Amino acid sequence: MSETTDAVVAASVTEGPIDAESLERAVLGRADGALVTFRGVVRDHDGGRGVTALEYEAHPDAADFVHAACVRIAERFSADAVTVAAVHRVGALAVGDVALVATAASAHRAVAFAACQELVDDIKATVPIWKRQRFTDGESEWVGL
Repeated sequence: MSETTDAVVAASVTEGPIDAESLERAVLGRADGALVTFRGVVRDHDGGRGVTALEYEAHPDAADFVHAACVRIAERFSADAVTVAAVHRVGALAVGDVALVATAASAHRAVAFAACQELVDDIKATVPIWKRQRFTDGESEWVGL
């Protein structure tokens, strides 16, 4: 197994709740002094409108795209020995539910912060997952189509 593959400890899409703590334990090594985790949480508003819920739908190969994003970030930060993981949730989510967890561990905080941010940005830009927002007025709209 290559070093880059070892640096990606989890990359998936799930219909159930995401266990962020288990992802953090998986990426954190004895040499790491920094652990940064992003949790994308369903909020109650968007664009000035009240949101009641979200529904995420994914392409059948979406997990492969999440993995590819993780590999790209691990490769980009390979000189800094970053370890990453990411899981995106699909299905019906309520306000307060976690839709995405991305985490990065490294010896130094600046590297961990940068890797985690780039991982989230990469996932948002490349993974074929679409979101339907349900609004308080009964209307809904698809985002990312």
